[in-house]
Amino acid sequence: MKLDEIIISKAIIESYTDKLVAALDVDVAIAGAGPAGMVCGYYLAKAGKKVVLFERKLSVGGGMWGGGIMFNEIVVQEQGKKILEEFGVKTRKYETGYYLADSIDAVSTICSKSVHAGLKIFNLLSVEDVMVRSKRVCGLVLNWSSVEMARLHVDPITMRAKYVVDATGHPAEVARVVERKSGIKLNTKTGKMMGEQSMWADVGENTIVKNSKEICPGLYACGMCANAVFGGPRMGPVFGGMLLAGQKVAGDLINRL
Repeated sequence: MKLDEIIISKAIIESYTDKLVAALDVDVAIAGAGPAGMVCGYYLAKAGKKVVLFERKLSVGGGMWGGGIMFNEIVVQEQGKKILEEFGVKTRKYETGYYLADSIDAVSTICSKSVHAGLKIFNLLSVEDVMVRSKRVCGLVLNWSSVEMARLHVDPITMRAKYVVDATGHPAEVARVVERKSGIKLNTKTGKMMGEQSMWADVGENTIVKNSKEICPGLYACGMCANAVFGGPRMGPVFGGMLLAGQKVAGDLINRL
């Protein structure tokens, strides 16, 4: 069979355009394809919700790829182990209460299972702003990551969602945009971003799940972003809380939808 480059190009352009148009009006839009964001998207898609995830980088997985100091092993506790095993990720007991998994296996398997469940993931798209109506977050403003990196003056596009999830990790990028530009008061003690505290794995793992919740009308924090919003400590290369946070926010949203 002789291959035609124009047919190949048309196939990519037409297919991607259809996929992006379908993603412009959804139940839930997630910013950030780390473990918390993908797990959240997996459970929402599995429940039959229309959910889309935008990741600014070429690859998904956030900090999970590198484990600790680029040693590609991750540690989870008992509850996190159960979620990994639900996805089909192999785990190994290190000692009581501590389980290991290969980070490459974890990221690739979570991503694959999430997409197969119906989650639509768009990489290389950055969230640069939010859509707000009547003091409620109801969508995202998107641009190509390459436009952002090159600082080009190119206008973005907007998509609508019944709920938005900020899973952008330490920077809490969506929450910061809301705080800076919308005039909306956040559901924190100060009404503003509290900021992330220094590492404390034990406390961080518990608070990351507790803090993964609605932070203002229409916007949820999920994963490490939640501790940055509510002032919890970071927890380092232990990932159970990230998985549990994604599961929790998905459950909350499924009930509301």
